[in-house]
Amino acid sequence: MPHLDVGARRIEYSVVKGESGRFTFFKFRPDMTLEVSVPRGRRVDVEAVIRDRLHWIEREYSRVASAKRILGSNRVMLGGQYLRLVHIEDKAEDLTPSLGAGEVVVRTSEKRRVRELVRRWFLKETSAYVVKKVRESSSLLGVRPSRVDVREINKWGYCTRSGRISFSWQLIALPERLREYVVFHELAHLIEFNHSAAFKRTLASVCPDFRRMEKELNQIVPYDRMVLE
Repeated sequence: MPHLDVGARRIEYSVVKGESGRFTFFKFRPDMTLEVSVPRGRRVDVEAVIRDRLHWIEREYSRVASAKRILGSNRVMLGGQYLRLVHIEDKAEDLTPSLGAGEVVVRTSEKRRVRELVRRWFLKETSAYVVKKVRESSSLLGVRPSRVDVREINKWGYCTRSGRISFSWQLIALPERLREYVVFHELAHLIEFNHSAAFKRTLASVCPDFRRMEKELNQIVPYDRMVLE
């Protein structure tokens, strides 16, 4: 596997074909190797792109290496707290959280299926949270999204010009203060579709300490996170 020498670090990387488009994506895998996803159908000078992003790669490596991860081999984050993942081999598939015991028991015939069962669980919990929180928070800003959904996306949330707001299925893993911040952030985009000073004033009206929330959020790495160049 080719590698980069970034400072004192040796970072191995691989190049894969991504979706069609204009952008190159970077993702650090759980083993801390770098995946470079180039747009399908376009000629890309990968070495040049990497050289241009060396400073970002070094900074992102340090951040991801020290960040909290939502899903590991033996634990999962829920509400900002870690629960033990207990896998039991069983033909039937089932996931049973036991918050009092601080664990989640996952029954499945193959351990690689654990991630899918966690995803389904989080999707259900995040959907319930989002429905309630968006309804409560929309009135504070005097806005109403055209549609709200929960999906498998590479951001905590995003808003379209048509007023549709989507949230990551992993949102429920965050502490309540950070979940709330993400909801406020996306609702504020219904007023200011940018990150201008006006947007920040709007966000500050409902979340005065939003800058601290941003920093905290940046220290949590979603499972399968992919970063846009």
